Amino acid sequence: MKIFLRSIILVALLIIAPALLGQFGANPELRSDLASFPQGAYVNDEILVKFNRTVPPQSMATSVAAQGHTLLAALEQPGWARVKLGAGESVLQALAAYQNDPEVEHAQPNYVYHASAVPSDTQYGQLWAFKNTGQTIATGNYSPTFGTAGDDIDIEKAWDHITDCSSVVVAVVDSGVNYNQEDLAGNMWNGGASFPNHGWNYVNNNNDPMDLNGHGTHVAGIIGAAGNNAQGSTGVCWMASLMAVRVLDAAGSGTTANIIQGINFAVSHGANVINMSLGGGAFDRLFSDAITTAQSNDVVVVVAAGNSAANNDGGSTPTYPCNFTQPNLICVAALDQNYALASFSNYGATSVDVGAPGTNILSTWRGTIGVIPDSLSGWTISTTTSGGWTSGTIPLGAPTPSLLNPSTYPGGQYNNNTNDRAFKSFNLLGVNEAVLQFYAATNVATGDHARVAYKSAGGDPFAGGTTVLDVTAVATFPTFFLRQADITNCISATCSIGFQLQTDASLTDIGVAIALFSINTLTLNSTGYNTINGTSMATPEVAGLATMLRAFNPNFTYADVVNSIRNGGRATASLASKTTTGNAIDVMRSLAYINQPTGLSATVQ
Repeated sequence: MKIFLRSIILVALLIIAPALLGQFGANPELRSDLASFPQGAYVNDEILVKFNRTVPPQSMATSVAAQGHTLLAALEQPGWARVKLGAGESVLQALAAYQNDPEVEHAQPNYVYHASAVPSDTQYGQLWAFKNTGQTIATGNYSPTFGTAGDDIDIEKAWDHITDCSSVVVAVVDSGVNYNQEDLAGNMWNGGASFPNHGWNYVNNNNDPMDLNGHGTHVAGIIGAAGNNAQGSTGVCWMASLMAVRVLDAAGSGTTANIIQGINFAVSHGANVINMSLGGGAFDRLFSDAITTAQSNDVVVVVAAGNSAANNDGGSTPTYPCNFTQPNLICVAALDQNYALASFSNYGATSVDVGAPGTNILSTWRGTIGVIPDSLSGWTISTTTSGGWTSGTIPLGAPTPSLLNPSTYPGGQYNNNTNDRAFKSFNLLGVNEAVLQFYAATNVATGDHARVAYKSAGGDPFAGGTTVLDVTAVATFPTFFLRQADITNCISATCSIGFQLQTDASLTDIGVAIALFSINTLTLNSTGYNTINGTSMATPEVAGLATMLRAFNPNFTYADVVNSIRNGGRATASLASKTTTGNAIDVMRSLAYINQPTGLSATVQ
């Protein structure tokens, strides 16, 4: 039996570039969770356990109960179970508990994944990936916003041959899909009476995979926004069958359990292509097994290379699922409008297969975004010792309103034996989704806790509220990290948000600083479009091509599709030695690509 536990960093692959906010003290660095993060990311009160194939279900339940754990669910992988830990037990302790169980083959954390004929569509001229004339992308925020004519995926000639891919089901395993969006509603998968909303939601375990993040809707539009309908944008396929599988929450994060069940749902309900614009930094056996299951069922899986400007082959910087090695998997890097490797894109001569456009990409969106900012003043302070939470400023380039604990931060240390709380109420009525966002430098000793919580009824959220973040034994100062949490369950007129520093009688540390607090909201609509950047946007261009190939030739196996995409691409200088092929995708060339025959001989008569 083997137990694997690796500290991992899992990030949503959507690039959102915050403004540069400067430095203070000993050259502090403002960084996002999209960069490396100091903690392993996994569900802190669950593990996933694989029993030997000969172990019957009743014995599995008995083994789990013997450890003081609860069997939550059997997963859609033979022998695997999702296990709830005992109160106060760490993941590390739980994994050790199964180490000597002869009935257990493997146990692992439940990792969290945070997670690219001419139509009449009105915004087609902004889709440079399909037709690059050197145009300026009016809504783009990645520089350059204009490019080189001809640097595109060469799709217009292919549209003379095929625009209808609806015979092929393509699953968007992501944050869900706004299936009411005007360019997507007619191209959603028909799930029948069992799946009336075109898929499944593994975040809330129901049949409504509505997108409360936007990422999945954007991805879906790149694959299959309705074409030639005189509105909005278009996808690689003008007609499609888009299956919505929600595995990421409103903040763009999801778990191993969610993702592998999403993959298995797609496979078992007829998907021929799966798009996963998500990733993280540790080998995850259960995730890998799910991709192998897809391979066994002749499913092409297209994934993103990642957005850390890193070499995925560098040993210490792999990105999964990109670094998995199954032959049905295609990993995609992002190109800019001049077909240079995008500044944020990961690469890898042995792990990343092809490149595709991934900057200033216009596509469908979830709705209207709003921001509720806060100056971090006027908060209710509750403290058991002097010198706890206080409103102040930190010179992040310019003096920035902050919550500080202790009041001398960063020039001293916080108190022992304290339970300091700061909270404030916000009116969130009328929105469909809310995500808490702030930057924090957090230095707390082992046994001490910095927590974030919310409570829809108002008042102290640490009295009957929901904790969304609990940090201990972490030191980040002088680096500030972006923290995000889905607080959609707090939508009310009296949603209170709170910060807590609770300490014991032992060691202390510098403390906690909170800055740039805001609540990002979403109001759903059916007419939204957005322009964003990332390998997440390059990936669905390849998934759309895979879908088109399978629709054009229904006899193509996954191997035929992968071969056509990889070897039917166009040699691109910026991808030489950066990908396995050195190619950017080329739709027309892949459509025309024929495997060269082998083993032939000729006889002269």
